[in-house]
Amino acid sequence: MYIRPFFLFNAHLETIYPALFRRVNAPVYQRERITTKDRDFLDLDWLKRGVEDVVIISHGLEGNSHRAYVTGMANAFFKQGMDVLAWNYRGCSGEMNYSLRFYHSGATDDLQEVIGHCLRLHYKKIYLVGFSLGGNLTLKYLGEREPPQEINRSVVFSVPLDLYTSSIKLAKPSNWIYSQRFLKSLKKKVIDKAKLMKGLDAQGIHFIKTLKEFDDRYTAPLHGFKNAMEYYEQCSAIRQIKNISIPTLIINAKNDPFLSKECFPEKKINSTIRFEYPDQGGHVGFSSFNRNGLYWSEEQALNFILNQE
Repeated sequence: MYIRPFFLFNAHLETIYPALFRRVNAPVYQRERITTKDRDFLDLDWLKRGVEDVVIISHGLEGNSHRAYVTGMANAFFKQGMDVLAWNYRGCSGEMNYSLRFYHSGATDDLQEVIGHCLRLHYKKIYLVGFSLGGNLTLKYLGEREPPQEINRSVVFSVPLDLYTSSIKLAKPSNWIYSQRFLKSLKKKVIDKAKLMKGLDAQGIHFIKTLKEFDDRYTAPLHGFKNAMEYYEQCSAIRQIKNISIPTLIINAKNDPFLSKECFPEKKINSTIRFEYPDQGGHVGFSSFNRNGLYWSEEQALNFILNQE
């Protein structure tokens, strides 16, 4: 079980430290742009050895392929002889996407595009790794679709399985610094995009104070939902995990400041799913200091996927 370093003595330090201070030897990605069915694009960042196994990594809210938790995981699997694909959601690769839509917690159509591309490249085994929003996206994909037989296993971390109750948790005063950071980044994207295309109104956006308000005004209507509540209800992975048919490891730290109690379901939902709820870890934290340079989360993913534990 995970034990945090002594100086990261609370959940907020565990969450903030790796986000701000972890330094990973940056992988030299090969970028590939693919065209989606709606004539938009997704930017994929590859580490390639030319093998038949690939790990697809899905990042968190307002993240990208260069965040330390992604590059750390990418390096870990690449050093074990696997190809790695860290994909960027629409608007997260450094260039605004073409269509009016953005990305969201339930956009499994984009993950399907990425997986389909890997199948066309003739990968024999595909493994999925997801963090936070990317974890919810991964689980929802596996639960609502019939995944291709090439998808072998999945591992997800710090997953807001219930989006509504997690949004309430994130809106608490103790989480103000996180919610405001997300909001600042999301608002900037809307403002920038509104200057480029019709159909997006940024007037009054500065009055939005919570992520739920943002989801009500932008995320939900832009992606076909009536309001934030309908978006949360339909896109929460908790509704889909009972249907997952491939071996899956879900790791949520009990002290994660973002996750509500609903994100820690009973461990008997589905025989293909293994839940791990360490007492410590924060949100996408799990810092470790050892000779191999791996974080505890990376060691768990390697063990589950490579050793078939």
